[in-house]
Amino acid sequence: MPRVPSGRLAADARTEVLVVGAGISGALTAEALSHDHKVMIVDRRGPVLGSTPASTALVEYEIDTPMVKLRHQIGTEATARAWQRSRLAVASLAVRTRALGIACDLVSRDSLYLAGDMLDAGELEEERSLRLTAGIETGFLTRGSLRERFGIRRQAALLAYDDLALDPRRLTSGYLRAAIANGASLHTPVEVTDVETTQGGHLVATRAGPTIRCEILIFATGYEFPDFVPARGHKVNSTYAIATLPQPRRLWPEECLIWEASDPYLYLRTTPDGRIICGGEDEEFSDEEKRDRLIPQKTAALERKLKRLFPEVDPRAAFAWAGAFGSTGTGLPSIGEVPGRKNCWAILGFGGNGITYSRIAADILRAALAGRRDPDADLYAFTRRENTAD
Repeated sequence: MPRVPSGRLAADARTEVLVVGAGISGALTAEALSHDHKVMIVDRRGPVLGSTPASTALVEYEIDTPMVKLRHQIGTEATARAWQRSRLAVASLAVRTRALGIACDLVSRDSLYLAGDMLDAGELEEERSLRLTAGIETGFLTRGSLRERFGIRRQAALLAYDDLALDPRRLTSGYLRAAIANGASLHTPVEVTDVETTQGGHLVATRAGPTIRCEILIFATGYEFPDFVPARGHKVNSTYAIATLPQPRRLWPEECLIWEASDPYLYLRTTPDGRIICGGEDEEFSDEEKRDRLIPQKTAALERKLKRLFPEVDPRAAFAWAGAFGSTGTGLPSIGEVPGRKNCWAILGFGGNGITYSRIAADILRAALAGRRDPDADLYAFTRRENTAD
């Protein structure tokens, strides 16, 4: 992976836009804004670290919360818009990545959503009907057709089209380099310790001493966010993943992305070198030591589940890891201006759709800084209200 140029912050600095976070959300945001604004990026670790390299990179427009559930939380119209916007985000991410010439093993993949303990076959049929009404083409596979076409023994499944698989590290580094080529600067390690918001902008203090003055401040820090950013409705979970040895025989037909209508759900995809990446076994805590102690146990569980789904594969893990992610009750992220802090934005609560929502966040911020309002910004704003009337 080509190196991303970065340097230490040796003295006080000034910029128009400061993006805190050099992971995928920070990279996409910085690239989008660097065309029209002076941008600085800082990160307390370094570029392409944190949650980004832990991503299993099943880039789907299907939101963690299915339409049949989400409509009771935010209303039918808003649910359709949320799914349509995610669909658009995946397509625009693919186009923009190709336009920039970023080599990240990006490939289009269809996606299988298997019946599970959250949605049975009948509920999957209802889910398909709602998607079709929203203009999102979706196929339905019965038990027999699912077994015949994919060799999977499940009650039913939905087939979605044109999701993506990719290398998240190369994707992120590519967008960071594109932002830098447009004039952005990247400084690491720089840890933000305090923010003073004034009428003219923000004075950002760092642990090493230098300060940064900026007009626009954007926190793209994943599940780690400042105390003044509203955390209501957000929680941090841990997830686990394995990458198998290269498989000695052909993988499942079409090598589609696979995930379950279960809680927690299993998810898997293939890699260009014939491995299977398999993740799941989520836990509702974020303590790193506690999380990492469970890696051997969770690895064994993922190997068992993978073998049960595809008896012919070799499920042994060549690599195993864990990561943390923020989530919300609706499965929608929070993207917007922090209440009470003008021109201070935050991006958080991405759940299982981190890369998709990062694309949406970049689009919303670019529109806002250009003086325009994104037509779907209300879906993700900190002040959004749930509608349980539907």
